[in-house]
Amino acid sequence: MKYLDEFRDSKIAKKISMAIFEKAKGLDPINLMEVCGTHTMSICKFGIRQMLPEHINLISGPGCPVCVSPKSYIDKAIAFSRLPDVILTTFGDMLKVPGSNSSLAEERAKGANVKVVYSCLDAVDIAEENPDKKIIFLGIGFETTSPTVAASIAYANKKKLKNFFVYSGHKIIPPAMKILIADDDINIDGFLCPAHVSTIIGTLPYKTINIPCVIAGFEPLDILQGILMLVEQIASGAIKVENQYKRIVKEQGNKKALHLLEDVFTIEDSEWRGMGVLPKSGMKISKKYSMFDAEKSFKLPEIKTASDKGCMCGNILKGIKTPFDCRLFAKKCTPEKPQGACMVSSEGTCAAYYRYQVRT
Repeated sequence: MKYLDEFRDSKIAKKISMAIFEKAKGLDPINLMEVCGTHTMSICKFGIRQMLPEHINLISGPGCPVCVSPKSYIDKAIAFSRLPDVILTTFGDMLKVPGSNSSLAEERAKGANVKVVYSCLDAVDIAEENPDKKIIFLGIGFETTSPTVAASIAYANKKKLKNFFVYSGHKIIPPAMKILIADDDINIDGFLCPAHVSTIIGTLPYKTINIPCVIAGFEPLDILQGILMLVEQIASGAIKVENQYKRIVKEQGNKKALHLLEDVFTIEDSEWRGMGVLPKSGMKISKKYSMFDAEKSFKLPEIKTASDKGCMCGNILKGIKTPFDCRLFAKKCTPEKPQGACMVSSEGTCAAYYRYQVRT
């Protein structure tokens, strides 16, 4: 298939749906987790759940970079924005995410110099244009976006910039997947693996995850075919990594991007919202580029992070709860007045349910 419409062909979708029904006959209830927030959005938008047998349960996982950034990260970002002569640069989704007592949007309204950028290279440009200011970029995301941040740091190093810094909150997906399958409260039978991340890391890192895995694209036929491939594995008792998204994802991934990550970052333990500190699940700036590390370059006052009150983002990110289980959802918590990150982000589970499932 070459064109977008072909990946949304309703006749083909119905055929795949019927194949899933046929293959799932007689099987025990199946829990499949879509790890990527873009998958969650597509599943809600195209009504994929309604095309599956009732005993196939799709669970939304921790695949949104804004959502998994812990409240402590937001609190520290706010503290950075309050420093004199600092311009804090960030992607727009981060503005409304509530910290313990404020948000970046509120800080900007009070006078903090917070700018929304569309790429980390925009932040480098701001640093070049404002040599009397210190520019801090909020580096969040998975293996998908971290190579671009690594490239911006390498570029700033080449330009010998002294006023560009990155506050790195980058995450690595496979360690979180391993933690999730070990959690008895979730009971995952298979993963629909993240497509964007897989374009960078390839298929090999999933081989250490000992349950059925299928890398799938984001269009309806991609997702349905990926689900069919998972059900076929489960029905046959197989445990392997399959690649539905072969038109993009290669076994070895993107070697150039992986080399850049290895050069600029070092792997460390990292805190995930709702999941705690996960071993070897984060990327911090390496010693070679430590002059660009905001955490090492600025001294902040002591920060106390408050626990969430009522918001269930943590359990929703782990797949233990759905947005409908949260008493705040679509009442006190809406996209206009979000109480947690899952409602803020364009890839957040609560935002997807609110946009496509509450109003239908």
